[in-house]
Amino acid sequence: MLNFNQLRVFSLAAKHENFTTAAQKLFITQPAVTAQIRELEATCNLKLFKKRGRKVYLSDEGKILYPYVSKIFEYEKEVENVIEDMRKLKRGVLRLGTTKAYARYFMPWIITRFRETYPDIKIHLDEGSSQDMTLSLVNFQNEIAIIAKAQDHPDVCFFPFSMEELILIAAPDHPLAGKSSVAFDQIAREPIIMKEVGSGTRRLVNQLFARHGCAPDILMETSNTEFIKQLVQRGDGISFLVKQSVAIELEEGRLAAIILEGARMFLDVSIAYLKNQHLSPPAQAFLAILGKLAPEEKLPQGIGALMAKILIQRR
Repeated sequence: MLNFNQLRVFSLAAKHENFTTAAQKLFITQPAVTAQIRELEATCNLKLFKKRGRKVYLSDEGKILYPYVSKIFEYEKEVENVIEDMRKLKRGVLRLGTTKAYARYFMPWIITRFRETYPDIKIHLDEGSSQDMTLSLVNFQNEIAIIAKAQDHPDVCFFPFSMEELILIAAPDHPLAGKSSVAFDQIAREPIIMKEVGSGTRRLVNQLFARHGCAPDILMETSNTEFIKQLVQRGDGISFLVKQSVAIELEEGRLAAIILEGARMFLDVSIAYLKNQHLSPPAQAFLAILGKLAPEEKLPQGIGALMAKILIQRR
């Protein structure tokens, strides 16, 4: 078994062809260098140096071995540099999970903010249902997730981040669209285009119908918010979506909001990460940025308010 301390001594002694210089570089005595070289030669059963007077010279065997040993310590320096780069956030990977709505409407802003401070960190953004992203943390696919709390998990910590209003949308010419408000029984039998199982939206809508003792008439279920909006615009059904995700369509009159009596709903969005697990330096830095955006009190502010806060902080 090779001894790396002996190889280090050999590398410096061979480089300078001087045991005293090697000793000075290593902060040890010259006899200690001689002893280490002798032990290495005994292990290899090779003579690595020749001596003439006070000078030492590499033997042919030593000349063959030296380039290989030099590479070991060149790589050692590279390893030290890589470790230092990771500590200083000049190298690394940030693995994030989020819902499709946040991936489209919020994450570009926060990722831009992160990259302004840490331009050398590579970012991997995964998207899916809140349930899927929770499992992605447990499976070590992601370190941080920004999701609605679709379900509790004993290994995952959920830190409240924002509250997104969930609204009922319909085509502008839908019979209920022009009313100031509607009772639940007026929409109970309407075909609904539903978000996928495992999403926070789906959980809230199911709870709404359960409170009224009925089940939704699901025409279709999908994770694609844009597809849902297109179907609703065509009059194929109604749907519940995060308000910010339909803000443009509502403003342009391509969709209409239906106000339910006594049924204003908010989706709790959380920053999620594993309990009792060390977060990488990029993940810790990302959490620090999110911490500056999170409201001190849990108020009904959503993506729009958070983006406005980012813009203010950048000025």
